[in-house]
Amino acid sequence: MVGIIMGSLSDRNVMQEAADFLTTLGISWEMDIVSAHRTPEKMVEYAKTARARGIRVIVAGAGGAAHLPGMVASLTTLPVIGVPVKSSNSIDGWDSLLSILQMPAGVPVATMALDGARNAGILAAQIIGSFDEEVSEKLTKFKEELKEKVADMSRQLTTS
Repeated sequence: MVGIIMGSLSDRNVMQEAADFLTTLGISWEMDIVSAHRTPEKMVEYAKTARARGIRVIVAGAGGAAHLPGMVASLTTLPVIGVPVKSSNSIDGWDSLLSILQMPAGVPVATMALDGARNAGILAAQIIGSFDEEVSEKLTKFKEELKEKVADMSRQLTTS
């Protein structure tokens, strides 16, 4: 249901966090290497066939020039969530962040924080939860657990 793509295998450690979160909610996902610069034909094919394969949201991570999320968004009407990845050829991740963030009008990409694949997984789940009640209920439980963690931290602070 969620397509997770990245420009290079070196991005996998970051992007795995999206897959791990989706797995905890029982949301299916697929993962692949799809480079906007090195395999543009594969990128076009991936984006154009995603909906027919049952993909409902695409999470695209990329470092450096980070064209993958925007180019995929230009080829599909599915929601695309971009994850800027701090890579070895990056300028502290700013190049990736700005490449994904500064999309032209008409080609939106929801942009996460640098290496923010976990939040990308959460947002993908929330998009799916907008039409899938079971996922919505699991997200409500997740949010309640977040509140409880903060309450626990607050109690620890006041008892220390």
